[in-house]
Amino acid sequence: MKLTFLGATKTVTGSRFLLETGSRRLLIDCGLFQGLKDLRLRNWAPLPVDAADVDAVVLTHAHLDHAGYLPRFAKIGFRGPIFCTPATLDLCGILLPDSGYLQEEEAERANRKGYSKHDPALPLYTRLDAVQVLDQFEAVPFARNFDLGDGLTARFDHAGHILGASFITITGHGLKLVFSGDLGRPRDPILFAPSRIRGADYLLVESTYGDRDHIDEDPIDEFAGIIRRTAARGGTIVIPANAVGRTQLVLHYLHRMKQERRIPDIAVWLDSPMATDATDLYVQHPGLHQLTAARCKEVFGIARIANSVEESRAIDANAAPKIIISASGMATGGRVLHHLKRFAPDHRNAILFAGFQAAGTRGAALRDGADAIRIFGRNVEVRADVHFIDGLSAHADYEEMLSWLRGFDTAPRCTFIVHGEPAAAAALDARIQQQLGWNTRVPEYLQSFTLEA
Repeated sequence: MKLTFLGATKTVTGSRFLLETGSRRLLIDCGLFQGLKDLRLRNWAPLPVDAADVDAVVLTHAHLDHAGYLPRFAKIGFRGPIFCTPATLDLCGILLPDSGYLQEEEAERANRKGYSKHDPALPLYTRLDAVQVLDQFEAVPFARNFDLGDGLTARFDHAGHILGASFITITGHGLKLVFSGDLGRPRDPILFAPSRIRGADYLLVESTYGDRDHIDEDPIDEFAGIIRRTAARGGTIVIPANAVGRTQLVLHYLHRMKQERRIPDIAVWLDSPMATDATDLYVQHPGLHQLTAARCKEVFGIARIANSVEESRAIDANAAPKIIISASGMATGGRVLHHLKRFAPDHRNAILFAGFQAAGTRGAALRDGADAIRIFGRNVEVRADVHFIDGLSAHADYEEMLSWLRGFDTAPRCTFIVHGEPAAAAALDARIQQQLGWNTRVPEYLQSFTLEA
């Protein structure tokens, strides 16, 4: 076998791994690059393999950095099946068309207001492109082997990251490969802990938090304190949160805080139709999380839903203290940009991030103390308090990753460190070598390896 790293090398985005045998070409994940301009340009660059020559795609989960390139991939010639879990299929049915719509909307706005360097600005793909690629999806339940051709079989196991997220095990030609996708946390209050994997000849493991240890405390005290202080000065809390995963966890904690009377009874707005649809899927997939259907409706029902653009605008016009949850989690697009434009300049308000911020995103700029951010071609001053709560992350920290790796009965021949920025990837690489004694590599972009049987 030959393995080529087409993305997620020394960056947390653009997850794409090309696996080739004598007669088959498989792509494991097909994600968008996000953040720094040099990375985003890779979404437009020609691939080192013809899309029409790829036989199948296998997805770890539905987040755009793992699945968001699929409409473009099909647009340039891919015609094969896309294998994933049933929940991942349902989520992609929400996330991909929304991604296409937002790209069309951004291109239209840039052309109308003249702030793009391109004439005309074009979307990477459209909503229609995304809807059409959904016909190529084939859902496979967890823990069931399925055929990839040329003597290869694959299997999905629970990764615990978001609804439907999986580890992928591919077996054949005398080898076993495991792709971790994104590794969830063992004590998540909604999702089940990641499955134990007992062995692999070759392992690809994510390193998003390879250099960080989440504080092993309930984040509710810090979360509640931010809300109380902001509400007391008459401010609004804006929470950029991924529509899948972080939004539902934030609602869980807000419900608990209100029940325990830790925060005042202020309005909670969920301004993301995509997040609303994704939340409904928790009721449809009860076996993938710890909440009953009744509990789902109770917990997620604390938020008022802004379905239309007019309702979204009305939230900004209301001066009363409130909490606004809106996608995207790294403030790269979506309705949250309008809320940041409205509330970031006022010192009474707060902006609270609940997940990782990739380099080059607005979220990363705010994390690094930017006094202004660029929104819709204009600089927006930042006077609001900015907070980050790592305890709300959906990614395992390095201690949790090492604990999961210790579950292997034998060391892989090689462990490839992927899906992490350079410092994080290097830190996890060093820890695995020092604490486990394993052979590791941090691959470069477009680097290939021959996997010996």
